[in-house]
Formats: sequence, C-alpha cells, structure tokens
Amino acid sequence: MAVPKKRTSRSKKKIRKNVRKGKAYRAAIKAFSLAKSISTGHSKSFYCIANDDSSGSSESKLTSIDLDDP
Repeated sequence: MAVPKKRTSRSKKKIRKNVRKGKAYRAAIKAFSLAKSISTGHSKSFYCIANDDSSGSSESKLTSIDLDDP
C-alpha cells in the first residue's frame, strides 16, 4: 500500500536553498575574477585562437587575449 511522503521541514529547505545559492555565488565570483584578469591583461589561463592572415597560411595559433591593443 502506498504511503505518502513526509513533508520536508523548513530547515532542510533553507539548507538546500543556501547550498544552491552558495554554488551560484562562487561561480559568479570565479567568472568575475576571470573577466577582470582578462580586461587588465594579467590572465595566465585564458587563451583564444587567432588566425595569422599576414603570412597567407590558414594555420592558427594560441595567443592570450590583450584588450589594450586597438
């Protein structure tokens, strides 16, 4: 015979909610930190693929982003 589940307590709801919010907060801090390091040019871990059109070859190389150059 089926038995209905017990209701989840308020404290458990709050704990689970705070865990989710904490994970989102930490992800936002990490993303903001990466954006700040890219914008200042101090990034050591973020690379993009840049095509070298001046040599005429279709090869690409990894370069770090430098947003200060026009």
